[in-house]
Amino acid sequence: MIPGARAPPLRAARWFLHSRRLCGDHSRNGVERRSTGQKGDGCIDERAGEVGLDAGTLSPDLLLRIPPPPPPPGQPESDDDDAENLSSGSASGSRRIPREEWRLADKILRILLQDGPGFSARQALDEMNLRVTNKLVTEVMFRFVVSVDSVNRERYPRLAYKFFLWAGQQEGYRHSTSMYNRVLKVFAQCGEVKAMWGLLEEMTEKGLPVSARTFHLLICTCGQAGLRRRLVERFVKSSSFNYRPFRTSFNAILHTLLTIKQYSLIEWVHQKMLTDGYTPDVLTYNVVMRAKYLLGKLDHFHRLLDEMGKNGLTPDLHTYNLLLHVLGKGDKPLAALNLLNYMSDVGCVPSVLHFTNLIDGLSRAGNLEACKYFFDEMVKKGCEPDTVCYTVMITGYVAAAEFEEAQKLFDHMLVRGKLPNVYTYNSMIRGLCIVGEFDKACYMLKDMDLHGCTPNFSVYSTLVCRLRNAGKDSEANNVIKYMTKKGQYLHLLSRFGGYRRC
Repeated sequence: MIPGARAPPLRAARWFLHSRRLCGDHSRNGVERRSTGQKGDGCIDERAGEVGLDAGTLSPDLLLRIPPPPPPPGQPESDDDDAENLSSGSASGSRRIPREEWRLADKILRILLQDGPGFSARQALDEMNLRVTNKLVTEVMFRFVVSVDSVNRERYPRLAYKFFLWAGQQEGYRHSTSMYNRVLKVFAQCGEVKAMWGLLEEMTEKGLPVSARTFHLLICTCGQAGLRRRLVERFVKSSSFNYRPFRTSFNAILHTLLTIKQYSLIEWVHQKMLTDGYTPDVLTYNVVMRAKYLLGKLDHFHRLLDEMGKNGLTPDLHTYNLLLHVLGKGDKPLAALNLLNYMSDVGCVPSVLHFTNLIDGLSRAGNLEACKYFFDEMVKKGCEPDTVCYTVMITGYVAAAEFEEAQKLFDHMLVRGKLPNVYTYNSMIRGLCIVGEFDKACYMLKDMDLHGCTPNFSVYSTLVCRLRNAGKDSEANNVIKYMTKKGQYLHLLSRFGGYRRC
């Protein structure tokens, strides 16, 4: 028997093609116990009851990931940015660019920045006699994206588009959808929504297919709900929407909406998909079930789970991942154990990510005995805990004021060669403050930098808030000075009320 496990009255629950009982009655009423600080989207700012400043901890988004599917068998990976991670803010993946093109891109940017009265950038580019390629255009646009700031954000879109027009007129070169997406990225960085819509119209007029990446860039820039819905409708109806590697345009849209946390809009798109006669696949169900869960609609969640089984669809790794988190969050370790055994029976061996999601859910439910049980079981089954798994356990112990256990795990992960991440350090710093070890907490902040882990604002705010609550205003100000000296988060200084910068 699992420590801390409770066997609630069970009702018959459909587990796909098998009759298997997973969830207790109280898991289907659409209500979950919420700890202090939990937001409506299921994310938690902190677990220790800290109020005021941003104290962030591990978000479910770091664990419950649903990546886009790979291209169909026989279809090569795309060499453009449609295949890159669709999370907002990702500028570039692995980049292997010949030195010559790096040098040319730098030179082109310098020429463009001189454009104005008395200097024609177009003429200077003509005189270079360049051979324009996709990689060269990509490099120039990349430089615009990474160097956008408050000073140049109004000028950069015009310069980027000027180069884009010039490149499109060069012999032997023609813009693809991917290249339009590069310019859209520059416009998005500068908040040029109208220009983005204009570029979309231009793509349509030229008969270029618009991709899932195009949709992602546009929807992330649309701030108004009405504008988002209008955009979704347009893409659903568009015959030129190239939605690879997704099975349908609906899946491409649903996945993007999930990455930007538009859960209510996911519900609307799902209903439209059904109304239009499209059949959901496993990816569709995974995305919609996750949205329902994060909206707190567990009755809808279970209804979709039953429907998935009736339609003969087999769950994948991401379905199991989500189910384990839900069972953990509902404090149902016995049902979770049944599911893990079932996964092994059907040849879907649980990975570290599955155990981590389960432990994270149980930790949020406050069942640390069950967390320890599954952590040990994971190791027994040959799954090596990674940094995220250690961090979830450490965060749980800190939230339960069991800092000695957290310290043991922290030391153990270092011995095992696992490097702490910013969330690990944040939890440990909070724990040290809780037990009154403020000097060690401040030392750990500097230790982060020594080990190449840049503190985020949550780390600084956690430490400052705890120091001030303990009456250590001088030490808190020293932490803020340390942050400003490193030139980090200066735009957030106003959050530290009462601090005056010298």
